[in-house]
Amino acid sequence: MNTFISLWEEEKNETFEQVIEKSKLVLSLIKKLKLILLETPPCDLENRIIAQHQGSILRLQELLSLKMDVATELLLRVREASTLVDVDSGNMEKIIRDENVSLFVWANIKKNPRYRSVKFSETQIGFEIPRVLATSNVALRLLYTRYDHVTPLRLTPATEEDYEPMVVEPVKKEEPIEKATTEEKTVIEEKASIQEVEPEPKQEREFSLVQEEETNLEVLEEIEVKRTSDHEDENSETNKYELEMRLLSEAVSAAQLHLVENIVDIPYAFEKFQVDLCHFSTLGGVYHLDILELPPQYKPVKGWVLVEIRQEGLQRFTYPPETTDEPDPENAFPPIEVTLEVHKDVIFFEDPKVIRWDTEGTARHQEGQRQGITAGKRWKTDGISCVYYDRENRLLTFNLDTLGPVALIQDAHINMPYQSWELCPLDVNRVVLTVTTLFIELQIHIKENLCMLASVKLKGQEHQCHLEGRWMTPVPFILALKEAGLNIFPALYSHFYVVVNNKVPLVEVKAYRQIALLSSAFVFRWSKWNMACNSTNVVIKVKEYQAEGAENRPWSLLMFSGDRAQILRIREDSDVFSEALKDNTEFHSTLYHMVKDFASPRAMERVRSSDSLFIDSVCHMLLSIRVLSYS
Repeated sequence: MNTFISLWEEEKNETFEQVIEKSKLVLSLIKKLKLILLETPPCDLENRIIAQHQGSILRLQELLSLKMDVATELLLRVREASTLVDVDSGNMEKIIRDENVSLFVWANIKKNPRYRSVKFSETQIGFEIPRVLATSNVALRLLYTRYDHVTPLRLTPATEEDYEPMVVEPVKKEEPIEKATTEEKTVIEEKASIQEVEPEPKQEREFSLVQEEETNLEVLEEIEVKRTSDHEDENSETNKYELEMRLLSEAVSAAQLHLVENIVDIPYAFEKFQVDLCHFSTLGGVYHLDILELPPQYKPVKGWVLVEIRQEGLQRFTYPPETTDEPDPENAFPPIEVTLEVHKDVIFFEDPKVIRWDTEGTARHQEGQRQGITAGKRWKTDGISCVYYDRENRLLTFNLDTLGPVALIQDAHINMPYQSWELCPLDVNRVVLTVTTLFIELQIHIKENLCMLASVKLKGQEHQCHLEGRWMTPVPFILALKEAGLNIFPALYSHFYVVVNNKVPLVEVKAYRQIALLSSAFVFRWSKWNMACNSTNVVIKVKEYQAEGAENRPWSLLMFSGDRAQILRIREDSDVFSEALKDNTEFHSTLYHMVKDFASPRAMERVRSSDSLFIDSVCHMLLSIRVLSYS
């Protein structure tokens, strides 16, 4: 990686087309590094590796940005620039489009004060510039990137240092936390005493589950110590294997619990006009809007071509200027009107909000301090006015006080809570997960260790999405849906912005495991009674799947508490919720043993034939979407 970066730094005078071609490799490397950090369980990530990968990502991003600046400068002073001059206006114009990057450049050659409307050929993209810019030696650049290298990296799980208000264990400890629960537990050493906060009587059941989880999920370092001591006492290969399997089981459980974890407090306060990136997410990439000082042009002199090369490189033109002698600066330097195209592959359920990247602040923000960002840099909403969105043509027009990086945001929880969900088998080791929200209905196919977006219905109408039919592993699939605006994946802090039916994390994880195990032979569906039961139980509808006559089979209501499963006497259309056991049925410890009471031998054979990769993929999607807490 270091060699690649060093060699590319040494390459000079690359054209913009060459930089775009090289950027494909760079973006691929950045994507792979991000996936390593996202897909690797937290317990397997060392701080050294995290710092190394994040450092490589930042170096690649910075180098790519620098190369595009250098290529832009070269474009503005090439000898062939005269061939790019527009016949009508006499000014230079250049458009370069690629799948990841689009460049729109306009150079003010004529400096005609009456030419103040800049529209790029065969597009609606452009600027309305004030008189002072129309008469200045400047160029306008719109560099649109499908990716976002402006927003700070946020790849690794939350740590105790990041979220001071949280009550967490100091070393890779996974502790279920519920928003309404005030229980705390601190484990220090084997010889230390354990202090507990007494729960309220009505929370005794929940506390016992938390206590059970604390017993089952020990810190991985303690397991390694025990593994060493056991090895000294018992040298048999059997004991070694058992310890290794236990270690693996503990690591898997810890990683799964992390996916349903809720933080207990917002980690930092937001300043005025600052964008809350816990609440909103950027969509559609970044629009880098710049006013550039026009570099010296080539001049023919007696058969020679002369050009002045400045060492400082591409320079930004300050607008409005920091100091001015004008009596009324607001009238002399009015906002600049900008018209942009919203990318066709991004879905906005409401009119997009425009934000700008602020580099002028002086206070160091807590997030910036953690991420090492220059003081004061963040997304903000001030300095933007007169926003109008033409939904039919996907054109966004707004005024900016000063140009800089601009992005579009949408409420990250606009599709939460879900209205309903269903998990239905298609074949052995293949299911379809349907999630219905206020705006959309998504159908996700899962097979082996792959996921695919099968269909999208937008307000009841079929919507063509570029992701349909593409099989991906779960983590890249989730990232792709988020980037397309189809976010149905709650985060650690989502419960602050959505009214949720929050379940105890341990109960939720065990339920998803059981559902995934049975998903090849049984249909699972949302039940309204899941809202009526307490946080230590989940209620779902279930029935055996059969290709013929499946719709006529009756649903059973199952209630599961993590260590006890039962069929409820009530039906979905009953008037009052009751935990009464259905007649002629028994309690069981798992959903698997529960469904065996009424399942056919064929169904149980399909369950036993399920592949472990498939079960893990289904479980991962359920843990990521959290249908039991967010519907």
